[in-house]
Amino acid sequence: MPERPLLLFPTPQPADRTKQKPQFGRVHKPNVTRQGQRLSPMFNQLQEAFEARRVEIQQNTAGIDPEQVLVIEIIGSVDNFANAVKRIEGLEWMGELESDEIAPDQDFYDENNPEKELNGRLYLVMTNQRALDEMLSLWRRYQADPNMQFERGLTKFRDVFIHLKSIRRWDVQDRLLETGVIDIWHEDLEYDGDRVIPFEAELWFRGSDELRAVSANQVTNLVQQTGGRILNQSVIEGIAYHGLLAELPANAIRAIVENPTTELVKCENIMFFRPVGQMVVGDKSPEGDVEITQIEEMPLPTGDPVVALFDGVPLANHSFLAGRLIIDDPDSWEADYAASERVHGTSMASLIVHGDLNQPQPPLSRPIYVRPIMKPLNWLDTPRPEGIPENCLAVDLIHRAVKRLFEGEQREGPAAPQIKVINLSIGDRTRQFTQSMSPIARLLDWLSVKYGVLFVVSAGNHSTTISLGVSREEFEAFEADELEAATIKALYRDARHRKLLSPAETINGISVGALHHDTSTPFTSGRGTDPFSLPLPSPVSAFGSGYRRSIKPDLLFAGGRQYYKPSIGTGHVRLDTAIYISPPGNKVASPGSLAGELSATAYSCGTSNATALVSRAAGICYDSLQQIFSDQAAEVDASNYEVSLLKAMLVHGSSWGDIGSRISEVLRTPENGRQLSGLISRWIGYGLPAVDRVLDCTEQRATVLGFGQLSNGEAHVFNLPLPPSLGSRPEWRRLTITLAWLSPISASTQKYRTASLWFENKKNGLAPTRSDADWRAVRRGTVQHEVFEGRRAEPFVDGEFIEIKVNCREDAGKIQNPVAYGLVVSLEVAEDIDIPIYNEVRTRIAPSIQIRQSTS
Repeated sequence: MPERPLLLFPTPQPADRTKQKPQFGRVHKPNVTRQGQRLSPMFNQLQEAFEARRVEIQQNTAGIDPEQVLVIEIIGSVDNFANAVKRIEGLEWMGELESDEIAPDQDFYDENNPEKELNGRLYLVMTNQRALDEMLSLWRRYQADPNMQFERGLTKFRDVFIHLKSIRRWDVQDRLLETGVIDIWHEDLEYDGDRVIPFEAELWFRGSDELRAVSANQVTNLVQQTGGRILNQSVIEGIAYHGLLAELPANAIRAIVENPTTELVKCENIMFFRPVGQMVVGDKSPEGDVEITQIEEMPLPTGDPVVALFDGVPLANHSFLAGRLIIDDPDSWEADYAASERVHGTSMASLIVHGDLNQPQPPLSRPIYVRPIMKPLNWLDTPRPEGIPENCLAVDLIHRAVKRLFEGEQREGPAAPQIKVINLSIGDRTRQFTQSMSPIARLLDWLSVKYGVLFVVSAGNHSTTISLGVSREEFEAFEADELEAATIKALYRDARHRKLLSPAETINGISVGALHHDTSTPFTSGRGTDPFSLPLPSPVSAFGSGYRRSIKPDLLFAGGRQYYKPSIGTGHVRLDTAIYISPPGNKVASPGSLAGELSATAYSCGTSNATALVSRAAGICYDSLQQIFSDQAAEVDASNYEVSLLKAMLVHGSSWGDIGSRISEVLRTPENGRQLSGLISRWIGYGLPAVDRVLDCTEQRATVLGFGQLSNGEAHVFNLPLPPSLGSRPEWRRLTITLAWLSPISASTQKYRTASLWFENKKNGLAPTRSDADWRAVRRGTVQHEVFEGRRAEPFVDGEFIEIKVNCREDAGKIQNPVAYGLVVSLEVAEDIDIPIYNEVRTRIAPSIQIRQSTS
């Protein structure tokens, strides 16, 4: 029990939400005549292509009414266009994507800044011939009379015609080239030119079971005609996902690679072809030897698990893990593992249970639940790398694993319904986040709301070469800070190739990047070069931002130091990753080098490690939260708010600190001042959290928890009492506010996030200056974390307070049920200042807490 536990806010006061002012840009758009000149050829091409495809299909398959997906690109947005699409028989809404970084041209440009890139939308609509004819009729009538009266429900088409930049078919390039599957197939054919190659066909999600069945049957027939077969099918309506796991012989894959215009690839029911088996760890064999580390005997855990690890099979009888894991292996994947191959699951379990073994800490007081979702792959490497097998759809596997936790399967009851946190230290290296949410990210967001669980996800590692862009002479003359600056600049130059790996773009989960830091003692020579002399984001850690430019990754955590080997040729110097199981790095439990060795440890680094350490922190915060409610509000049922509060607590201690200052110093130019905070947050999110700050308070720091649930248009007002001793004192002070929630999703809309919550900080003369992340970016996700500071003497009297208003509004769709949220607020002064912040806040909040308990 801490000496100064966190406090609870009294019940908030209900209020109406604050109305937000709409923001309108001044984008120049072409007039009707110019639109006709630009777009009429596109519409004509559509008609011709549709007719050609109709003839082609009817020559091969009788009785099929041809359909095609249209890509309608507009500048700006047109709200509720989906409703207008539904008014035309034969049109079916498939979804929409955000499109940014659109180059301005003579027709569309920002009138205030003609060089500024524009934002837009891609509307995806399935159409048959009749519906296309009706849409073209609307276009021609509008061309003839721009003031025409559109039929009821179709007026949005006029708005689309005004903003329309282009219209085309979804074609072969969209299905193949955007996913990188062609490159993977090239590698597969080079590796084994005679093998059967599996792949995922993600189908357009049709609006009824009947249409989905027709779609799947057509694709199945084409796969079979090409000599392949369907292995599995997954339909998850909550995320608008319909996928087929298929396989084709090598000769059929080779034919597609050489000439993609096959009947299968041209099939209009297929949205994407994707590679499978790309969630792999341990595909680069490390150098070095394991250590033997003795562990002090500690009490075994008790109670129900609240943290789950979805990973490889761990070495359960390792001395650091024995008696601390509950392994649930319904698919019997453990049988596929040799003890020496249980590397990743063992290291992740070790980090969650014990933390970094470089600094021994008490193990978690509860066991952790482990569900294997990876197994050794049939590669030639020794040990074999671990990954999700090729004969599984990853989205289906994870869906089944989570459902088993909370509902059970095959007449069994729930496996571990008390779970609050699920650790996913994996990522799809072929799916960097660009503009559309991956099926697995959509799945995590949907499941988090359905079951009230927090996913902690690794941002992803990029172990590719870093090209410094300097000569050998320049490199050899570098001081440590110059190498550091050159590496930071090189990483930012290559950031578009180092983006988040799916599913790190999840909006409801916590995405974790790695800090280039650990407390091991590296060997003095032969281990390569440390590019950073200060704690900074790891060079392997992926860059954001997230969906709709939200803050991603959410935070950094210590993921070990990554060393590099300089490659010095005749051209520019490159840094290649050096992979070792000896220091530096996070120290973890590991399979031994000898059979039966159960006390081995090794060193590793990356975002997987950082993610596991954050999940460990979540387990500690959960127990702290239970104690707070037990001691201060035993009659309050907080179960509906626990996950939102956990999420807010994990982020609350975050700040940019010296890390942000160093990156700013390196990147700042006279031209990029306004973009600098966005550049920094893309790599470090909200920064490095000090988790201890949400486990107890100090005499100079008070932390208060609030919670509630809101529907559209509602708000709650919390009042933080001002400590009288701070009145009129010109001392540095900081106010930190973190709001977190889990939003339902609307999977087929661009806005995606159904519930938008945000706080406003009113009556805050004490700490009026914002620091760290941009105030607009922090409102785009499901965590709003802001830091305010001040120093000026601010007079006030006892009884005054800072008002914090939490608002809720609908974003992508209707809010069907009230949305639970968690709020964490800290007020502090420097530790050497004799102002009793904690006691003065506590004595002014305690009477209100008693009132809440007696009336709840």
